[in-house]
Amino acid sequence: MSQSRRDALRTLGGAALAGGALAAAASPLAAMSAPAVGALQPLPGAGRLKQSVCQWCYSSMPLDELCAAAKRIGLLSVELLSEKDWPVVKQHGLTCAMANGPSTIPVGFNRPSEHDRLVAESERLLPLVAAAGLPNMIVFSGNRAGMGDGEGLANCVAGLKRITPLAEKLGVTVCMELLNSKVDHKDYMCDRTPWGAELVRQVGSPRFKLLYDIYHMQIMEGDVIRTIRDHFGAIGHFHTAGVPGRNEIDAGQELQYPAIMRAIADLGYTGFIGQEFIPKREPMRSLEEGVRICEV
Repeated sequence: MSQSRRDALRTLGGAALAGGALAAAASPLAAMSAPAVGALQPLPGAGRLKQSVCQWCYSSMPLDELCAAAKRIGLLSVELLSEKDWPVVKQHGLTCAMANGPSTIPVGFNRPSEHDRLVAESERLLPLVAAAGLPNMIVFSGNRAGMGDGEGLANCVAGLKRITPLAEKLGVTVCMELLNSKVDHKDYMCDRTPWGAELVRQVGSPRFKLLYDIYHMQIMEGDVIRTIRDHFGAIGHFHTAGVPGRNEIDAGQELQYPAIMRAIADLGYTGFIGQEFIPKREPMRSLEEGVRICEV
């Protein structure tokens, strides 16, 4: 993940924290047990979906502590990490379900002037991702900056086709994230599922997919379950967060995550669900609650 994204979202997280916590009694999920970090107990094999957590949402917590807590909760991965951090998660018996890649959110594969740099960095990173046994690497389209969607699509196809042969050889899936351009990432190009699905079709590689962020696509499109079903073959990874606010995925926000998770599981999805919400309450308590909500 780019430093600019991390900084921007950290600012958003600070604003959310300043907004105050929801009263526990206000939510039907408040009755769910969520003990302190030291008392968390593992629930191995619970549910049909493998779950992960995005490290940047807990950036104030040392990675080693986050990994220990994640494992106790029952998570299998801590994601959006750079190569220096992969050994830490492996020491805890976890994986990194989505490795950081070569591009940033505003500057990505829709710019031919960036292709040589992005390809060179991808050629450096992909063998490292494969050697570490990690399944996916994230990329971004970049912002429009006045570019039409058709031109941007063609540019992304050209750039991505230069790295997918290596990804295929190494068994690593490159995932482009769908982000909203309405609230969080103004001007981002890959902001609609049909555009992203067409990109997947034109790249034509089994090792290029979309990272379908449920939070972002609820803001842009809604109709989440139908969209996932219609484009499931183009999706390689999922992220969660509550709408509005990008906070907890409990009953205080509009998305029905148990229904969404059942739909994903029913499709036979074998990848990871990455929890990417910014907690307003006690972080590990909120994370465990989110994990339990997605156990279907």
